[in-house]
Amino acid sequence: MRIKEGFVLREIAGEKIVSGEGINQINFNKMMTLNPTAAYLWENILGKEFDNEMLAALLVEKYDVDYDTALKDATALSQKWIQAEIVCE
Repeated sequence: MRIKEGFVLREIAGEKIVSGEGINQINFNKMMTLNPTAAYLWENILGKEFDNEMLAALLVEKYDVDYDTALKDATALSQKWIQAEIVCE
């Protein structure tokens, strides 16, 4: 997977927001708020190919969570990002 070009993470009023910018994202009419954990993952995969296992490894590295739980959470998050069309497989 990879974050689609034109989507950026910004901080607005203390919230981490993903929004589209540029002509390629002109039809993207919504923003997605990321919690601190999702923002941490986004910042660490920006510009890279990634998979659920990589996301899980990042979670295990930073948080007190076992790998199986991290993988389940990473898979759920990546599916939300795919459905929102901000990452591509």
